[in-house]
Amino acid sequence: MLSSDTRALQRMGFVLMPNFALMSYASATEPLRAANMLAGLPLYAPVTLSPGGGPVRSSSGLTVDCADLAEGGSGCHTIFVCAGGEVADWGDTGGLHAALRRFARQGIRIGGISSGAYILAAAGLLENRDFTLHWEHAALFREAFPHLQPRQARYVVTGDRITCGGGVAPLDMMHRMISERMGTDFARRVSDWYLHTAVAEPTAPQRGSAAERFGTHHAALLTVLEKMEAAIEQPLDRATLARLAGVSPRHLDRLFAQELGRGFLETYRRIRLHHARRLLEQSPLSISAIAFATGFSSASHFSRACRTVLGQSPGAFRRKGMAARSA
Repeated sequence: MLSSDTRALQRMGFVLMPNFALMSYASATEPLRAANMLAGLPLYAPVTLSPGGGPVRSSSGLTVDCADLAEGGSGCHTIFVCAGGEVADWGDTGGLHAALRRFARQGIRIGGISSGAYILAAAGLLENRDFTLHWEHAALFREAFPHLQPRQARYVVTGDRITCGGGVAPLDMMHRMISERMGTDFARRVSDWYLHTAVAEPTAPQRGSAAERFGTHHAALLTVLEKMEAAIEQPLDRATLARLAGVSPRHLDRLFAQELGRGFLETYRRIRLHHARRLLEQSPLSISAIAFATGFSSASHFSRACRTVLGQSPGAFRRKGMAARSA
């Protein structure tokens, strides 16, 4: 027999931003539908919202009708901001930030899916909080909010804030939320409905391991590669990285040649340039600012390296990002 609290309908708001990812949205809302069906009564009422109301186009071109957040958000148990696309899609339109702050003051749990945490941070709702967002936008986030540090986790629950990396990770997050309300057995039935047999822990990684990304399983080399990815703005020198990995600089050079087929400096430069490419395509930072943020001494040095390694100028990558946003 379900208690009256368990039987009570929970309104779950989903604020859709332009170019949101359908995968993330469906992964969050479909478990709620399945829970209603398996329980035989309406436990959850998903509500699609947008700043100012009106339809919102997803990244795949499908459009979803939405109610006005300012009105439709009232009475929600939780409100998630679903964002994808680029930073240009995440502006404070229709009084978005003020509405989110107001609902937070009312005790409504506020969440972010995929890059929704960027909007929560801009609204001042992530101060002194643990949170996560999609790995692709982590670099952009750190440039915009250097005092905030997202965790590399599938989802993070911290009091009245809940954030998720997006993709299929909302399936894991919703398993947690349904389990907290309805118990683990019921949540397991919901997950089984979607063949979601391997429910991940919240701290599970968002990306494949460094071993998978770089194609090596050598422990010392993996240590160095992970340190390289973490030290972009102020690159570490060969001697420091060799010491951290417990090998000599000469042996480290041999590992790069044998395992990756390229040298230490070339590998590090590629890592920094791929990081820079994401910033060029996604952020409003100037090319000079991106050059310094990725460890280059000047914009001209950065431009030459970009052309040599990636085959295009920084300006070309910037135009590509602008074209993708306007498509």
